[in-house]
Amino acid sequence: MTMQERIRQHFEASANLKLHAMDIMAADIAAAATLIARQLLAECKVLSCGNGGSAGDAQHFSSEMLNRFERERPGLPAIALTTDSSTITSIANDYHYNEVFAKQVRALGQPGDILLAISTSGNSANVAEAIEAAHTRGMHVVALTGSDGGTIASRLLDSDIELRVPPASTARTQEVHLLVIHCLCDLIDRQLFGEEA
Repeated sequence: MTMQERIRQHFEASANLKLHAMDIMAADIAAAATLIARQLLAECKVLSCGNGGSAGDAQHFSSEMLNRFERERPGLPAIALTTDSSTITSIANDYHYNEVFAKQVRALGQPGDILLAISTSGNSANVAEAIEAAHTRGMHVVALTGSDGGTIASRLLDSDIELRVPPASTARTQEVHLLVIHCLCDLIDRQLFGEEA
């Protein structure tokens, strides 16, 4: 197989999974965007977390909210819990790495806030602990997962929303997660600020 053939294979696999996921996930993505927009209107905020590439996705989402997505508009309150290395390393050192997001959620989360919890496998222990902490704080949870939802799926309440990508490789799941994040940003903007002229 040539390099160009391999590249074509990656593009086709990504496109095919996105089209397959669209039919499965569209209604839940719309519901998640509606929930987030409603809570932002109620002066709540979004906390986001994940590990590795999912940490990058958590930061990507918060930057699109705080700065802007595709239009000029006021910044929206969102905090990525993955960015404060002093906080993360002190919690991991003094307690356990599984607590690095949960302790932040317990300190920063307020009733009505949203936790955007991202895990491609659904098995990230520290993300699962953050979900438990969010529930104790009266927060809503939107979880981006993959495969069978992992242990995170079993931690979710009926009022939470799981955006689960159909089983695929980690790379393909992350690509769909990024598209889902962009859909959320677009739909939130449209609900809060109307259609673009």
